[in-house]
Amino acid sequence: MQLFFCENLALNTEVILSQEESFHAAQVLRMRSGDFIHLTDGLGHLFKGELLKVDSKKSLVRLVEELPLKPATTHLHIAIAPTKNIDRFEWFLEKATEMGIAEITPLMCRYSERKEIKPERLNKVIVAAAKQSHHFKFPRLNPILKFEEFINSSTSENKYIAHCESSEKNDFGKSIIGKKSSLLLIGPEGDFSEQEIQLAISNNYLPVSLGESRLRTETAGVYACAVFNALTNNL
Repeated sequence: MQLFFCENLALNTEVILSQEESFHAAQVLRMRSGDFIHLTDGLGHLFKGELLKVDSKKSLVRLVEELPLKPATTHLHIAIAPTKNIDRFEWFLEKATEMGIAEITPLMCRYSERKEIKPERLNKVIVAAAKQSHHFKFPRLNPILKFEEFINSSTSENKYIAHCESSEKNDFGKSIIGKKSSLLLIGPEGDFSEQEIQLAISNNYLPVSLGESRLRTETAGVYACAVFNALTNNL
C-alpha cells in the first residue's frame, strides 16, 4: 500500500497533495495519472484515490472510496521529558508511533535539560512513522507543559509515574493488565525530583517500575509502549 497524508479528506472530492507528498509520488514512486493511492488524514480515516495530475510540486487526487477501519480499543498516553539530545527524543517518537501510542505530552521537569521543542519538526517525525507503519490515526503531540501544570490538569483514570527512587513501586506491566487506557509519566535524565514524585502520588498516580535496569528516558518510553501493547492487544 502506498500511503499518503493529506488533511480534510472527504469522499468524492478532489484534494491537492503537499509538495513533499507530490514529490514522493512523482519522483520517488514514478506514479502517473490514473494510478491509485491510499490517503489518510491522520484522524482514523482511509481513502482510495485516483491520481488526476502528477507533478513534483502539486498533484491532484480524486477520492473514490472510503475504506472501513476497526476503531482503536486502547489508549496509551505518555507524558515524558524531552531529552537533551533531541535526536533521542525523535527516536522515541518514531518508535512509539510505530507501536500505536495515542498521545504524547512533553514535560518540563525540575531536572529537565531541554526546556523547549519544535513541534513542527516533531510532528513530521510522527507523520512519517505513522505512514510507514500504516497507522491511520496519528498520535496527538500536545504542547510542552510544566510538570505541576500537567499534574493538576490530568483527568485520566489509570495514572502511573515511573521513577528510579528506591521506594515501594508496582510493576508497570502487572498494573495495566485488563486496562484499556493508561497515562504514564517518564522523567528526564536526572529523574523526577522527590517533590514531583510526591505531588504525583498525592494526585493519585501509582508509582511503577519499568524493570530492574536503569533505562534512558527514550528507552523507558519505548519499553512502556511495548509492554502496553503486549498486554492490551486482545482487550
